[in-house]
Amino acid sequence: MPKQKTHKGTKKRFRLSAKGKAKHRSSGTSHLAGRMSHKRKRNLRGTTTTTDSNSKMIQTALAGNSY
Repeated sequence: MPKQKTHKGTKKRFRLSAKGKAKHRSSGTSHLAGRMSHKRKRNLRGTTTTTDSNSKMIQTALAGNSY
């Protein structure tokens, strides 16, 4: 039987927490932040978690290979 391969794009963008939630970086933080308000930039710092339905899809795409 063939094995489930890890989705490399998912592996680069997500990391699973201890309880199985998928953590990711907020979108819109790479560049063009000069036009944002300071409050918006401050709230985009750090990582956030996805919803439970998305976490299940991400777990299958990672195939047990998180950092």
